[in-house]
Amino acid sequence: MEGELPAVGKISAEIFEQLIFPNLGAPSEAVLVGPQHGVDVGVVDLGHGQVMVLTTDPVFVVPQYGWERAAWFAVHILASDAATCGLRPAYLTIDLNLPRAIEREELALLWTAIHRECQKLGISIVSGHTARYDGCDYPMVGGATMICVGPKSQYLTPQMAQVGDVIILTKGAAIEATGIFAVTFGPQIAERFGEPFAQRVQDIFWQMTVVEDALTAVSVGVHEDGVTAMHDATECGVWGGLYEVAQASGVGMVVEKNKIPVLDEVDKICSHFGMDPYSAISEGTLIITCRPHRAQEVLQALGKKGIVSSVIGTVTSPKKGIQLVDRGRQRPLVHPQVDPFWIAFRRALEASPS
Repeated sequence: MEGELPAVGKISAEIFEQLIFPNLGAPSEAVLVGPQHGVDVGVVDLGHGQVMVLTTDPVFVVPQYGWERAAWFAVHILASDAATCGLRPAYLTIDLNLPRAIEREELALLWTAIHRECQKLGISIVSGHTARYDGCDYPMVGGATMICVGPKSQYLTPQMAQVGDVIILTKGAAIEATGIFAVTFGPQIAERFGEPFAQRVQDIFWQMTVVEDALTAVSVGVHEDGVTAMHDATECGVWGGLYEVAQASGVGMVVEKNKIPVLDEVDKICSHFGMDPYSAISEGTLIITCRPHRAQEVLQALGKKGIVSSVIGTVTSPKKGIQLVDRGRQRPLVHPQVDPFWIAFRRALEASPS
């Protein structure tokens, strides 16, 4: 029912508009971009031509991934959202509300891995809170804020896509859904598809980041000189991400489904576990809108970094909304509302040997 809280996952745009958006504390002229559905960052004017860009998310830690992988993913979820603003992530504040079951040695493994990944990305940890509490459990073990600082003229948000832009997509659909299933259900996947496939699909886990994608794309230029907006396709995947950019910017789109890459591994995992790859969670997939005269340079820059990318459509007038071209036929693209990953993941857990 419209206006109801979802069974699981992020609240809808309707709930956000009704409950969250009208109640944002004290107003400030320094806030250039505040909380908005589909916009992952807030922007504060620091004066002197500088801005601070912030994004907040849960600290998502899954010990079953192994502490190294779990920490890598926790950092990159945050850094990816931050990097979509076009500025390099620089500072992190982190609150760890850990389950009482965690031991000192496990905390040491988790924290040193978080430290190492932040060090690699050039991110300084500047504030935090660490404790064990009753009622806390994996994977949501706190929250964190990633901060970027840079020139006011260089930041981007999903609100900045322009009519006539080219839409570029990196890596393809359902990257996160596939990566998480691969490391969680390795034995089941090996039994169904063979051990070589199971090992190969696990490599997709390390693609669940858009930090390099985003920073590479904006190296070509921003605004009228290149990239106009970026958004990582997280909840509700490619369809959700495209929809959020279009809504945030007040534009329409024409998207060609057959131009959206779906890796063979992704196709097999999504089919086996019952997920639509286009609407499944896809951290690691970056949606880029770009002025047409710089699109080829963006594609080339990404290619030089080994990042697969393709042009999947164009930004149009808002009059016709978002149109999906599928097998020569055009129809409106409707937001999925519920990401199929969560249901499929729970079903797979219930079916797994204990």
